[in-house]
Amino acid sequence: MFSESVLRLLTEDLLVRVLEKLGSDADRKSWRLVCKEFLRIESLTRRKVRILRIEFLLGLLQTYCNIETLDLSVCPRIDDGAVSVMLSHGSLNWTKGLRRLVLCRATGLGYRGLGQLIRACPLLEAVDVSHCWVFGDREAAALSYATRLKELKMDKCLGVTDVGLASIAVGCSNLKSLSLKWCFEISNLGIDLLCKKCLDLEILDISYLKLTSESLKSIASLSKLEMLVMVGCSFVDDVGLRFLEKGCPHLKAIDVSRCDFVSSSALTSLVSGRSSLLQIDARYCFLELSFPLVECLKNLQNLTVIRIDAVQVSDLALQIIGTSCKSLLEIGLSKCIGVTNMGIMQLVSGCGKLKILNLTCCRFITDVAISAIAESCPHLICLMLESCDMVTEKSFYDLGSRCLLLEELDLTECSGINDRALKYLSRCSGLLTLKLGLCTNISDVGLAYIGCNFPKLAEIDLYRCVCIGDDGLAALASGCKELIKLNVSYCNRITDRGMEYISYLGELSELEMRGLVNITGMGISKVAVNCRRLADLDLKHCEKIGDPGCWAIAFYAHNLRQINLSYCAVSDVVLYLLMGKLKRLQEVKLVNVSEATVRGLELGLRASCGRIKKVKLQTSLSLLLSSEILDMLHLRGCKIRWD
Repeated sequence: MFSESVLRLLTEDLLVRVLEKLGSDADRKSWRLVCKEFLRIESLTRRKVRILRIEFLLGLLQTYCNIETLDLSVCPRIDDGAVSVMLSHGSLNWTKGLRRLVLCRATGLGYRGLGQLIRACPLLEAVDVSHCWVFGDREAAALSYATRLKELKMDKCLGVTDVGLASIAVGCSNLKSLSLKWCFEISNLGIDLLCKKCLDLEILDISYLKLTSESLKSIASLSKLEMLVMVGCSFVDDVGLRFLEKGCPHLKAIDVSRCDFVSSSALTSLVSGRSSLLQIDARYCFLELSFPLVECLKNLQNLTVIRIDAVQVSDLALQIIGTSCKSLLEIGLSKCIGVTNMGIMQLVSGCGKLKILNLTCCRFITDVAISAIAESCPHLICLMLESCDMVTEKSFYDLGSRCLLLEELDLTECSGINDRALKYLSRCSGLLTLKLGLCTNISDVGLAYIGCNFPKLAEIDLYRCVCIGDDGLAALASGCKELIKLNVSYCNRITDRGMEYISYLGELSELEMRGLVNITGMGISKVAVNCRRLADLDLKHCEKIGDPGCWAIAFYAHNLRQINLSYCAVSDVVLYLLMGKLKRLQEVKLVNVSEATVRGLELGLRASCGRIKKVKLQTSLSLLLSSEILDMLHLRGCKIRWD
């Protein structure tokens, strides 16, 4: 009675304020289960819905009628028929305020359904159809109905040509952000028309397009452009960058990574005099960081991000960057040649605001450099030291003492990392991501330190950490309750007992456990039954799991979206059951499934047709599977990769 009387005192406004304080999905779920009034408040105030299973689609859209974002990217079987049902059953109130629509990987959707959906949502401002590889010009024409569109992502829409881009440019002239990454059929002609029609563009991504320098002449006319991403534009050269030099007066970020014919001198000319530039990406672009470019950086005092992976640098160059670019928040030196202790010391001495530092494969740095980083960069949240072999446990004592804000640490293949080093890191209690792959000196003792000190840990990579076993997983599962991603591939001391400890991780979404030869169906069954959020499971070379384990996966792992069963022993019957029962399954790898016949594979693929978007099979099956099943998969938007 007391609780009911208290609830009556809470007005709708107060309840909304309380609800706004709940950050996690789990807390919001608990809220709406309290009572009908709490559920009503949550329904009225929710602005984003991400649909996981198609059978709940209509009910959720009727419940949450005030949404501004609808995400269908992980919902299988989104096709023209599903859209027709969405728009013809019940109230359409949810369409009136919808501003953002996410259709990433909705390969079953065609131009008719897309057109219906776009026309039904008059206020749409952002659409994401990236990785809809079957989309072509007709789908692009359907997108052009969204006349208020400001943001459009079309990455890997392989069928879109200049004709489709022209439809979008004419119909969506208010575009401010456009991504065309991997749209290989778009040429200079399409980009030229785009730049003439969409004069408000601020962000443009043309990565990996077969464009020439002429297209940059058109792009240079975009007076409001702030960010240009052109990764892997292999036909663009210095001439193109010199076109840009004369235009785009408000450019704040430029990415010329993997542009093979762009030189440091052209980049120097482009960035020279642009004091408002905030970000430079030139990864895998040229061999050496030239002195003129380094001198040019002296004038870029507002620069916050510079990534120059795989170039040769000198101590002097790093010193100039450190003393001149004091606003830097991120520096990328992955695989750079010439990175020394002295260079790093001089670099970080002037970059006290640094938050992200990538030193992957800088093999000659030692504890001296890490000590300087720890002393100079107290705000560091991400440090990548993959393959830095000369770093020892002393470095981690310094990091654990000074860099207490660390959230991400990549120590893959750092032979100096051991149990004591993990103990030293224990003061970094906010760590979210820890990568320890190929760190063979870590044992269960080290995992115990992790379990005791990193309660917020969301991702840990233990790939080929061969000294860890079941006891280490027990400690990890006991302390890291929020773990979402776990990789224990080829940790062959793990048995079914270790799988039981993993099953205690209720938030686990991704589990990679390749080559665990001691795991049987009993072990994986415990994970399938208890880890209800599991979406990605890799069982490659887990040869003892067999039918019992896969049977449990089929009946309990209802949220599974991706599974790798390559080199596993699964029979025809269980494979058919698994492919048919997992209603959210969208990607499956079935290379050399030893107990399955061609007939069994066909039945399994047929059972999942319409949901599966990507399948991997051994090359020999291309001649054995019927043309009917292959054609049907293709028509339903499924991409087959032959191994």
